[in-house]
Amino acid sequence: MAMLLEDIVRSVELWLNLIKKPQPYVDPSLDPVLLVPGIAGSILKAVDKDNGGKEERVWVRILAADYTCRTKLWSRFDPQTGRSVTLDPKTNIVVPDDRYGLHAIDVLDPDMIIGRDCVYYFHDMIVEMIKWGFQEGKTLFGFGYDFRQSNRLPETLECLAKKLESVYKASGGKKINIISHSMGGLLVKCFMSLHSDIFEKYVKNWIAIAAPFRGWEQNFFISKWSMHQLVVYDGEDLPLPFNFDILKWADETQNVLSRAKVPPGVKFYNIYGIDLETPHSVCYGSSEVPVTDLPELQFCEPKYISVNGDGTVPAESAKADGLNAEARVGVPGEHRGILSDRHLFRILKHWLKADSDPFYNPINDYVILPTAFEIERHKENGFQFTSLKEEWEIISEEDDHDNMVNRKPFVSSICVSQTGDHRSSPAEACATVTVHPHNEGKQVQQHVELNALSVSVDA
Repeated sequence: MAMLLEDIVRSVELWLNLIKKPQPYVDPSLDPVLLVPGIAGSILKAVDKDNGGKEERVWVRILAADYTCRTKLWSRFDPQTGRSVTLDPKTNIVVPDDRYGLHAIDVLDPDMIIGRDCVYYFHDMIVEMIKWGFQEGKTLFGFGYDFRQSNRLPETLECLAKKLESVYKASGGKKINIISHSMGGLLVKCFMSLHSDIFEKYVKNWIAIAAPFRGWEQNFFISKWSMHQLVVYDGEDLPLPFNFDILKWADETQNVLSRAKVPPGVKFYNIYGIDLETPHSVCYGSSEVPVTDLPELQFCEPKYISVNGDGTVPAESAKADGLNAEARVGVPGEHRGILSDRHLFRILKHWLKADSDPFYNPINDYVILPTAFEIERHKENGFQFTSLKEEWEIISEEDDHDNMVNRKPFVSSICVSQTGDHRSSPAEACATVTVHPHNEGKQVQQHVELNALSVSVDA
């Protein structure tokens, strides 16, 4: 009976092991990563001071979004402190820190079911990095912040300093890889400029993605959000966002950014989006009908001049980091969509040392991928025949893209012979190499086929 019970226990244990959810792969050798989002890339909650600290998510939300934004998020600039102060005095805006800061920058509306991918921010990147061996709370962290505030606001920079210290301790004293997106790059650059000692102490690498180092012209946030927001609130006149106090503060922020330098021992990488028509500059009025007073701007129809970029940030702005960069790489993609791009993931995986691909070089984006290999041998009438077939995909970004795409398949032949002596038999080998160019967007892919045959005397 005891033996039967033991068999039952073992069977149950085996069954439990079979249905047990597999644990994700964890690579303890990886250095920690801190993800820093851009404008509108963090969940914001409103805390009602008069209602027992009740919390309500105000960004992002779909239902009652317009009303909630106007009553909870709208703010006015305080030139004395540089803060954007919420118009509702009973409301305090906070950023949730669940999941080591990742919750606030993962899915911006967690309640959304249908079409949820439209509110993804770092979601796909987080999922991908976990597959590489990163672990939440050990080697993967997030830093959400109130994006309404200035990038050099002392309170925000103090929170970032505390975050860097906590990540450093949680990962066992390993230096941190910062991955920033969009305006998050300006926040990191301000921090690096004003707190270079802390940055050097805790940071190993900084990878900036689609950062508007020289500004950007975004129709929604400038023409719609800023210019057309409420100018009278509860009977009180409010200055337009483009007032001289803000311009003065922004000018000093630009000075802070221009003084930034990458500290010794820290490596900086820059990834920027390309291949999309992107607004570069905006013109209000004309030489015939100039705008003579700033408040008139809200009634003017802007005219945009577009250049190459990611649809939001011009490529020339993203490349103008003014820093000593290890590499600057252009990736075809849309400003936010680039965070889900497989090409970007491959570059990040390489720079974060989460792969061991000796063939890949992100700087020139050139990689050779073996796709097929076949070899056969047989003997007949005193001869030994060996046939070989091998194929590769070569992916690169060519300067002469159009010419590469229009080329016809290239064929080349190679023959090698061996006369033979007392130590070896006579042999001859011939090979044909065929290159088939084709394009994928701005990338050039070449399919290479090698067919070879060798014949030798069977000694």
